[in-house]
Amino acid sequence: MTDLILETFRLNGRLLAAGDRLTGDLGLSSARWQVIGAIAVSPLPVAQIARNMGLTRQAVQRIANILAEDGLVAFAENPDHRRAKLVGLTDKGRSVLEEIDRRQAAWVNELADGSTRKSIEDALTVLREVRGRLESNLS
Repeated sequence: MTDLILETFRLNGRLLAAGDRLTGDLGLSSARWQVIGAIAVSPLPVAQIARNMGLTRQAVQRIANILAEDGLVAFAENPDHRRAKLVGLTDKGRSVLEEIDRRQAAWVNELADGSTRKSIEDALTVLREVRGRLESNLS
């Protein structure tokens, strides 16, 4: 398990670097891409984005503020919570996300080349099990 955890740390670093290269010319980092992706379907409060992505609320707030300055997201009133604004994509943000999705599809297909569906599903199962155990230990 220790080897799996260490490999996951290494993989995370490589994924972040690759994500930065994939989106850098669009003015995004992997962290900004994560936040944009988290609100692709519907606007969410910063705290919910942070929980969903395993990030701190402060980090997501900082990124959301930068994305808003860049015109990629906008803050809106939240009918469920007076102080927790919703973060949603603007038209510009949707356009950038569509381009990222196009690039990501080609990139992920290249990464998957040579792997079987079963090996990917097995790896995903183990990672989800470990994450679930960690989440239940935090509650």
